This record gives sequence, C-alpha cells and structure tokens, in this order.
Amino acid sequence: MRNGIFTCALIIVFALEIAVLIWFAFHGTEYKQDTVEVNEAVQSVREDWHKIAAHVNETALDYVVINNDGEVVFRTRTGLSESVNAAISHRDTVSDIEVDGAVVGKIIVYNDSSDTLKSDRNALVTVFGIAASTQIIICAGYSFYLNRVVVKPFGNLKGFAERVARGNLDVPLQMDRGNLFGAFTESFDIMRSELKNARLAEAKANASKKELIAKLSHDIRTPVASIKAVSELGTTVAENDKTRENFTLIISKADQINTLVGNLFSATLEELQQLTVTPADMSSAELRGMLESADYFHKAQIPNIPECMIYADKLRLQQVFDNIFANSYKYANTDIEVKTTLDNRRLAVVFEDFGGGVSAEELPLLKEKFKRGSNTQNVNGAGLGLYISDRFMTEMKGELLIENGRNGLKIIVFISLSGNI
Repeated sequence: MRNGIFTCALIIVFALEIAVLIWFAFHGTEYKQDTVEVNEAVQSVREDWHKIAAHVNETALDYVVINNDGEVVFRTRTGLSESVNAAISHRDTVSDIEVDGAVVGKIIVYNDSSDTLKSDRNALVTVFGIAASTQIIICAGYSFYLNRVVVKPFGNLKGFAERVARGNLDVPLQMDRGNLFGAFTESFDIMRSELKNARLAEAKANASKKELIAKLSHDIRTPVASIKAVSELGTTVAENDKTRENFTLIISKADQINTLVGNLFSATLEELQQLTVTPADMSSAELRGMLESADYFHKAQIPNIPECMIYADKLRLQQVFDNIFANSYKYANTDIEVKTTLDNRRLAVVFEDFGGGVSAEELPLLKEKFKRGSNTQNVNGAGLGLYISDRFMTEMKGELLIENGRNGLKIIVFISLSGNI
C-alpha cells in the first residue's frame, strides 16, 4: 500500500513537470508592444507638447520624450533609454512628434519584452525547483521506508540465521508483522520454535537414555559383583586346580563386564566432548560487539572494556555469552548488570541479574549436565547451557564461576590474557 503511495506521488510530480514544460512551450506570450497604446502615447504627447512639463501619462507604457536638440523634456520614470542610439540598442520604439506639420521631437517607448521573458524564466525555474525538491523528499522518504521494511528486517534475519547456525534457539526473531516481509520473517521464527521443540525433545530423549544406561549399569554391576564375590570364595575353597581355574576365569569375565559397562557409561556422558574449541589471540575490543549481539532484549548496559589482547575462541565465547543472556532472560527476565575488570592474568566479564539468585545448595549443580535450578519449573530447557559454557571456558584456559550476587545470580567469565597461557 505504502509502496503504491510513493509511486503515485512520483508519477504526479513528473506529470506536473511535463505539463509545465508543455505550457511554457506553447504559451503564446506576446513580446511585441501594443501599437494602439503607442499611438495613444504619441497623440497625447503631441497634444501636450506646448505644456509638456504638465503632461500626464494615461497609458500603461513607459516612455521618454526628447526635443530636436536631444534634451529630455519628459520621462515616466528613470532608467529608460534617453537617446535614439540607446533606444535602438534596447530595441525600444522610436516615433516622431509632429506639431503643426513640423517634427519637434521624438518619443522613445520602453520595450519591456526582456523583463517579461525574465519573469517567465524565473517562474519556470521556481516551478522546477519546487518539483525537484518534492522529488528529493519523496525519494528520501521512500528510501527510509525501504530501509525500515526491507533492509532492516533482512539484517535481523541475517543475525537470526547466525544464531540458529550456532545452535542458539532461545533468541526470538524480532519482527513487524505489518511490514512487507512480516509473514516471511514470521515463518522463520516458527521454524526456530519448531527446531527448539525438537531439540528439547531430543535432549529429553537423551536424558532418558542416559538415565536408562545409568540404571542398567547399576543393575548389571550388582549381580556381576555377586558373581565375582562367589567366584573369589570358590577359588579359595576349590579342591583342585581345574576348579580353581574355572573360578578364576569367571572372575576375569566379571571384571571384563564391569569394564565394558563402565566404558559404555563414560562414553555416553562424554559425548559432548566432540565439540571442538580452537582459541587464538584476539583484541578485547571485539567483546563489545559480541555482548551486544548476545543481549537480544537490550536490557543490559555494555560497559567500556579495557584494551588488551585475550586468548579465546570467538565462536565459542559468543556461545558462552549467548547462553548467559538467554538463561537470565528465560529464568529471571530482568535487567542485566555487566561489568569488566582486568588484572595481570585475566579479563573478567561479570553478569548479574535481579532475579534473586538460587539457593546455596543448588549453586554447585548449575554447571553439571542436565541440572537445573528449582526456579526453572514450567520453563523449557535442557540443563546444558552452563555445562557447555563451563567446558568451553576450560578449553580456552579460562574459567566460569557462578555465585549469588547482591540482587540475583552472578556469573563471572574469566578470559585469559595472551601470553599468560
């Protein structure tokens, strides 16, 4: 609708410009002097010649009257041609004044065609100046409109795609359903929501699988331990070597079963170790953009960050910040206070919300896999964000600490400085 309004406005302005051009092209402006008025002026001067000083101009023309000696005896106003040569140069009309059959002087009628032409030219310039200004305003407004309804939404979509690619499915896509691509962008947020639900379902299934493996591990180890104990007793009381060898073989196989069950359990718990972390030297100036990117509700004031070189994996550190902001907005939903401090070894980035924190008993559990605080009831989550963030910081030779602050949960991310690894 708005696109049509801008287009119609431009068409109207162009049509008006063409109409003005056509009007000026075919407008028959008369640049010749009115012969009747010239004759009236000559006649009135002839009648008043003997009292020329008291002559009154009864026409719309401007003129000068000179005698045969070239002296000006009357003028309607100053600034007119006062000699025949000047009149010819200006293309004024020059007529003789005859009294009693003798030429007593001349009347020089001012030619105002150049003034008329100049006035028309000024009018044309004014009209086109107004039209050009209107076009500029319309184009500027249209550019602003396109930036708001096309460029900016696609910019948001780009950042959204990067977050989804990093696996962050908690950040909603900010959109205006009333703009040109509202339905288009909304479909992407629906996709994010469905992916998040699928991820949660997968996490729930994985958690169930791990619980099953843990239960089976315990259930298998218990009878195996009994078998091993009885076999050890049998080895002690065996009456011959053959029986003793059989009991020893049973003990060996029981140990083998224990080892296999332990390996299976460990492999399940450590499957997230497949995530690679490749830290390198980078400037702390890049942290501002990363923090602003993670703060998708814009409730945090990003402080000035001390200038230094840090040792980190930019992608993984961004994920750490994303997880911290996402957890805070999901569970506390308050403003977030961000601070930075620097010492000789590490740069600390401190995050604190105003949600009241968690109990002291739950603090050590928040960095464990599938562990969530008691304040997370009825809120979707897998309990992996802080666990993964803690592992990433460890791989980057940094540290992630969780404690209760004055107002809420406080998370401190320690980033190692380059050269202190």
